This record gives sequence, C-alpha cells and structure tokens, in this order.
Amino acid sequence: MALMDTLARVEADLAAGRVPMARQRLRGLVGSFPQDLTLRRRLGEVYRLYGEPAEAGRWSYLEEDRDPLETAAFEKRYSTPLARMRALSWRAPESLASTAFAARQLAALREAGSTQVGRTVAWTEIPLDHEDTLEATENSAAGWLVGAGMVLMVVGFFAIWVIGFVAFVRWVWA
Repeated sequence: MALMDTLARVEADLAAGRVPMARQRLRGLVGSFPQDLTLRRRLGEVYRLYGEPAEAGRWSYLEEDRDPLETAAFEKRYSTPLARMRALSWRAPESLASTAFAARQLAALREAGSTQVGRTVAWTEIPLDHEDTLEATENSAAGWLVGAGMVLMVVGFFAIWVIGFVAFVRWVWA
C-alpha cells in the first residue's frame, strides 16, 4: 500500500474514532520509513490522543518543539541511552535526518550510547546494555523451562506410542 494511501486511511480512521487502527497503521509506516520525521510527529500526536506521554515523547523526540514533559516521560521509561536508541528505531546515520535539530539529537544520543558501552555505536547495530542483559537472562530461564516441558511432552508421546505399538503387536499375535 502506498504511503499516501495509508496516510489517507489513518486520517479516515481518526475521523471515525478508530484510534488504535490509526496508531497501528502509523507504526507500520514509521517502521517502513524511519527517517520520515512527519510520520514520527503524527504518531506522537496519536499517542497524545491515547494519553500516553512517554510514547508521545518517544515519537516527537526528534522535534524541536517537543513537549518537555513528554520528553521526560520518554527518558524515564527508556532510562539508558542505548534503550532510547532502540526505542527510536532510527536505522541510518544522523546526516540523513531532515532537520538540523534531529541530527543533533541523534548524534548526542549516539555519543551517549557510545560512552555507555565504551566504544563507538552505530544506529544499525545497537548493543544490549546491562539492564537488557538481565532481562535476557530472565527470559532465557523461562525459555529453558518451556524447552524442558516440550522435551517431556515428546518423551510422553513417544512412550504412549511404544505402549500402543506393543499392545497392537500382542493383539495381532495372540
């Protein structure tokens, strides 16, 4: 679907009160066109309708006239520079930003992320930070439990199959 068609649908959704659908369409557009600041601004406006200042701040973070309270809510939710970098979903050099303010914001955030990890960070390869590592460890423990449960299910099904096969063979030979 073309950009303009999707934007027209977003406006129709908003006019009809279908804010969740408009938000979903805009998120898809921002994912497809991450350097388009107009789409980011519009997504921030939709989150403002939801009453979600952290997300509104997230998507208007690269705007010079952004709301300081929303920016603070975004920075509080995504407390480290690396987390903010991932949240912004920017995947290109700062030089591709369409405004000087956005380029400065992106450069400052990337520099802070680089300082956090002690090496140069690129927008295309944002490393995990300490908080993410802890979360990944918790998720891997949960994944291990799920894997163990799956193995037990497979062993159980195999055992039932063997018992059924033995019963069938005894029945045929009896």
